[in-house]
Amino acid sequence: MRIIGGTAKGHTIKSPKGIDTRPTLDRVRESIFNVLAHRGLGGSSVLDLFSGTGAIAIEALSRGAASATAVDFRTGKLILENAMHCRVESKLTILSKKLSQVQYFIENQQFDYIFSDPPYQKGFIQDTINLVENHNLLSQGGIVILEHHKDEVFTTPNTWECIKEQKFGYTMVSYFVKPSERS
Repeated sequence: MRIIGGTAKGHTIKSPKGIDTRPTLDRVRESIFNVLAHRGLGGSSVLDLFSGTGAIAIEALSRGAASATAVDFRTGKLILENAMHCRVESKLTILSKKLSQVQYFIENQQFDYIFSDPPYQKGFIQDTINLVENHNLLSQGGIVILEHHKDEVFTTPNTWECIKEQKFGYTMVSYFVKPSERS
């Protein structure tokens, strides 16, 4: 795996060993960041849930995000190694926590981009949506990017608008925006 764009472009990153991990493929990650390119990452805050290798958070920082928080209860040390290799560790917060524990560490924070790539078809997509909505983690105009199995069923809040869906084999990437309030 490698970082595709920005200051860390071309840097390779390590993946955790074992079959329980399914890192986001380079082509899927590239497509995600191509979709977000017109909005710009400059100065944004990013939350990367089920971070695994930290590739999404590191890619966002490489492309100009001001800060990122990577969450994965198993791979914090690996994420730090990858961030140091890509020289973005000073802008990265790593939480070695389960999803159910996250709200205690990011209370009163909002993020411009929230990525979630949990194990497929285990209910974690709905858990992610509930966490984001119940704790008001998404900033106005912010985007939630969910990577999930094409057959996974979930419900989003009425205040979220689906702006794009992409299919890669059995993988779907769904983009939801929380529209800015209008005066």
